[in-house]
Amino acid sequence: MARRLKLLGTTSEDGKCPTLYEDLDTGDIIVQGYTLVDADDVAQLDNVLDGESFVVVPRDLLTRFAPKE
Repeated sequence: MARRLKLLGTTSEDGKCPTLYEDLDTGDIIVQGYTLVDADDVAQLDNVLDGESFVVVPRDLLTRFAPKE
């Protein structure tokens, strides 16, 4: 079943990412952004599980739109 997503906010211009969404059923936050793909950057991450991916999120997006609760 598809998630029911609510747009929380974006700091993008001209329809480009990044954007935050909330899953209305679970409260999970979905982040849309550019994928972190540089091997040296990814090598610094801990506890990476199969199926995980990483996106770059500007701090301003989180401080402006992420739920406080």
